[in-house]
Amino acid sequence: MVIDLKKIFVNENSSLPLSYALDLSDVEYMGLYPLKKPVEINGVIENKASLVRLGAEISYEFEAPCDRCGVDTVKSHTVLVDKSLAASIEGDDSDTILLVPDMKLNLDEFLYSEVIMSLPMKHICTEKCKGICTKCGKNLNQGKCDCVEKEIDPRLAALAELLK
Repeated sequence: MVIDLKKIFVNENSSLPLSYALDLSDVEYMGLYPLKKPVEINGVIENKASLVRLGAEISYEFEAPCDRCGVDTVKSHTVLVDKSLAASIEGDDSDTILLVPDMKLNLDEFLYSEVIMSLPMKHICTEKCKGICTKCGKNLNQGKCDCVEKEIDPRLAALAELLK
């Protein structure tokens, strides 16, 4: 969706509310398709004192297996956006200034890049997730396994026998 912002850039004290949903279910991330529901953006583009700003909240659900225990988990994420919009920039690029050539904002492209940059590197079901046993593979969140906790190095087994 491309939004024409000429009226906003020209008229001071003007605003344009944003409420839009974009389907990113076909986006692959680390071998998965974690964005099953549409990504939503709610906010406003406004011109105050000849400064055009985009203030918005992007929300999405990230669905993937927990990196520690492997249980499928869904978590909601919110990204707050506060960017100045400019038709052209002189000098170095800035993270806070969004370039909108021809005073047109491609909202799909903007949402895609903001969501991709905010996707979690580690996805865990809870902060207290215990993971899985490295020997038997049991989910330790569901209880202890029967594996021996301390295994003696076979090279030092003879020394352990001396202590008995």
